[in-house]
Amino acid sequence: MPLPVESVLMQKKKNKPSLVLTLSAAGLLIGGGVTTYWFLTQGKPWSRDLLVGANIIPQDALFAVSLSTNPSQWKQLRQFGTKETQAELDRNLVQWRDRFLTSNGYDFQKDIQPWVGDRLTFAILPPKAKKAASKPVASDTNATNNRQSLLMVLPIKNLEQAQNILTQQITRKQGKWIDRTYKGIAIKETKGTSGEKFSTALLDKRFVLITDNPQATERAITAYKGEASLATVGGFANNFPKVSQYQPFAQFYVNVPASAKIATASGNRRLPAQVLAQLQNNQGLAGTITLEPQGVRLQGVSWLKPNSKRQLAVENKAGNMQNRLPAETMMMVSGANLRRLWAEYVLTSQNNPQSPIPPEQLREGIKSLTNFDLDRDLISWMGGEFSLSVIPNSPEDDSPDNFRAALVFMVKTSDRQKAEKFLEKLDEVMKTQYQFRIQKGTVQGKPIVNWIAPFGTLTATHGWLDGDIAFLVLGAPVTNKIVLQPPNTLASSIPFQNTVPPQPNPTNGQLFLDVERTARYFPLPSLLPNQQTILAATRSIGVTSAVSDRRTAYYNIFVNLKQGEQPAPLPTPSLSLSK
Repeated sequence: MPLPVESVLMQKKKNKPSLVLTLSAAGLLIGGGVTTYWFLTQGKPWSRDLLVGANIIPQDALFAVSLSTNPSQWKQLRQFGTKETQAELDRNLVQWRDRFLTSNGYDFQKDIQPWVGDRLTFAILPPKAKKAASKPVASDTNATNNRQSLLMVLPIKNLEQAQNILTQQITRKQGKWIDRTYKGIAIKETKGTSGEKFSTALLDKRFVLITDNPQATERAITAYKGEASLATVGGFANNFPKVSQYQPFAQFYVNVPASAKIATASGNRRLPAQVLAQLQNNQGLAGTITLEPQGVRLQGVSWLKPNSKRQLAVENKAGNMQNRLPAETMMMVSGANLRRLWAEYVLTSQNNPQSPIPPEQLREGIKSLTNFDLDRDLISWMGGEFSLSVIPNSPEDDSPDNFRAALVFMVKTSDRQKAEKFLEKLDEVMKTQYQFRIQKGTVQGKPIVNWIAPFGTLTATHGWLDGDIAFLVLGAPVTNKIVLQPPNTLASSIPFQNTVPPQPNPTNGQLFLDVERTARYFPLPSLLPNQQTILAATRSIGVTSAVSDRRTAYYNIFVNLKQGEQPAPLPTPSLSLSK
């Protein structure tokens, strides 16, 4: 199966600033501990708990990903989704294979599969800072200094086959090869058809190193010889094993501050200085992706720099709101402390053109509609667990005059008296400015307040649950489903249990999205390229997160995918390309 190497090599011809922008925006999201010693002691096996080649990848790498070379895992991935998504995936695989393998005379099964290990890694390196070279290696080295570089690390499971195949390939390939040595490591270089200088090196008969830049080769060898490598990045060796899994499909690492700098320098919309300042407190984001019978799981961990002034709040007090919602709930997002979440969001989103919802727009919107101050009048008393949910209308209430679903907001207040005063003022605003009829009543013995629109339709209801939990229902009349704990809760429903990870527990937030049912009611906001195609292949999405300590956060994400047809073999390479 040619995908693993194709996935790596295809990056060579992509616009690299665009790649890093995508990777740093992403996303984006993973056990046992090991020490950095395993990576710095040459001749010892690399740890199965860490990224393959972590002791070879330079410390300043922007991004690194390790991919499985197991054909059965790639076959399993191709089985997920709809006919459309399967065809799109296969089309990309064929395109990558023909462009980066077949056109260069490589066949994965014949030339790489016989000797490569069960995982291979590629990394993106930033342009090297300008510095007077003590020993120039090529006349055009300076031209390659100003662009990002691609580095590949291929572990060797069969040394004899690796040496034979690489020697045959170099002999067959047209062009002049140059032999040189750097720190005792023999390097072979040639100029590629698109101008890159490709380099290969054999490291202690354990790894094949391939780069598209002579300086990247030297940087990797320097890292391997015991200097600053990815394995020595602050927090990497401690945090990466936390998300390590047996036989993963992929593992990745993102250098958050460096990627953010590159992204804002190369993009059309630059990140504000205060946003970059906040991101500089972050050190890394790492994750493991595994394939399961019903979908794809991503376990991720992010951590701050050891010396960062910023610290995380260990406040894992969420996980109760799904017990207050009915089983038919289509979407729920919850968190431990809305006031704190808002403050953190403002730090990284204020005046940030890339924020999905700029804080200043929310503030201005609340001010213009109600004359309230969002931070002072609302957020200030929302210091407890919260949830935002979508609950469908009951069939008997699904008349043309009613909404098809309700948006339900719940929050545990940290100051009920202040919250009650705000709700009274809000009722008055709706009455005087928008001519809503304010109607007090009860539902199952609980006092509530209804907002009746001028044309007579119930539009919203607010009230209290268990003394300190305020709720607001907008749209369909579903108040009776939440004022008392429903007999069949969202937490007990099969879709929720099959999608939302039970760990970590306790948690500081969860997400549940029944994609199939939600799409029947209203379109989801567009956040990703080709989003509709991706969602068409998805049944549901679940996320559970927690703050492990003041510098580390953990994420567990599961995407429940539709099962497609058995994939047919990929088309054979074009004869014209394989010559």
